[in-house]
Amino acid sequence: MVRKAAVAAALLALAVAGALASMGGAQGPAQALPTVPAGFDLAVVASVPAARQLAVAPNGDLFVGTWGKSIYVVAHPEGDPAPPAVFASIGDAPVQSVAFGRATLYAGGQFGVWAVPYGDGDLRARGAAVKIAAVRTAGGQRDHLSTSLAFSGGRLYASVGSSCDACSPELDPTRATIQEIGPDGSAMHAKAVGVRNAVALGVDPGTGAVWAGVAGQDALPHGHPYEIFDAVTAHEGVADYGWPRCYDEHVPVTAGTDCSHQALPLAVFPAYATPIGIAFYPHATGRYAFGQHYEGGAFVTLHGSWHLPPVAPLVAFVPMTGGRPTTPLDWNDPAAQWRPFVDGFEKESGRRIGRPTGIAVGTEGSLFVADDTAGVIYRIRPRSVPTP
Repeated sequence: MVRKAAVAAALLALAVAGALASMGGAQGPAQALPTVPAGFDLAVVASVPAARQLAVAPNGDLFVGTWGKSIYVVAHPEGDPAPPAVFASIGDAPVQSVAFGRATLYAGGQFGVWAVPYGDGDLRARGAAVKIAAVRTAGGQRDHLSTSLAFSGGRLYASVGSSCDACSPELDPTRATIQEIGPDGSAMHAKAVGVRNAVALGVDPGTGAVWAGVAGQDALPHGHPYEIFDAVTAHEGVADYGWPRCYDEHVPVTAGTDCSHQALPLAVFPAYATPIGIAFYPHATGRYAFGQHYEGGAFVTLHGSWHLPPVAPLVAFVPMTGGRPTTPLDWNDPAAQWRPFVDGFEKESGRRIGRPTGIAVGTEGSLFVADDTAGVIYRIRPRSVPTP
């Protein structure tokens, strides 16, 4: 655990350093960029220090949570993006997640869920952020400090990571859970438990289901556990994913443990891939729509690992049919259900040029990807779009 903490601290320092270095402007043409499939273009459209989760406002503006206290807005990112501006600052760093509800921008801080009044087109908060729910109520900084949010069906969902790699009992009831909360912060209760660190939360607009991507624990046989990707709200009652007692397909960490009630996911990624963001691609009719092969599918940002050998960062695409992965889960092949979409974050030398975090689909169909190491926002769109 000491080695893990040291490596994690070093990676965070690199991320912050890269973000600060990028504040002087977008990457120049001589700097390396990730790669996308043939027929697509990728460009840097904004520099945001330690950029994390993304959310697109109803009018198309792009909002960016960060590893600090600031939330940024990039106006008209589908056209000629304006320079990023601080929309609001909340003294509960990291304020890494943002999500839109009714006339509200929600933000996930370390110790709370915050509501910021929002009107269409606002480039600065029109009122002070209000803490509507408390998380990590035991207090203190201790592993997995970020809170991720999603809003669906008039309800807010907040994922809160565990306080350590594998511990029981937890410091407080909110840790290692996904909480369901009323839009005003009322009636907060667990929707999922035994969830080590569901950094990635996203909503399938076709079904309204809230999906989670979960980073699994470390002290297991190498290559396990697979990283969970699942429709959390599709489970009746409270889903128990088994951490830290069970992993993969009802496999006990300690012999004799009953794992029969462990909730199983619809999809998995390889161990240590570390899902950070989720964006479902809608039936898009905008100018930059990707096309029917991507409709209904899920883009998932994989942050990569600190493990040796390292798992490279990338953005994966999971084809979907009827709200479920087109390819059924195969416990013998954690790479069967998805394919790389944005790659090249890690070069053959092992040098990393970035690590993807947040992801969102713009109002005209472009895909936006945040990078907390390079401190930039990428915009991806089809190359064969006719000019007006």
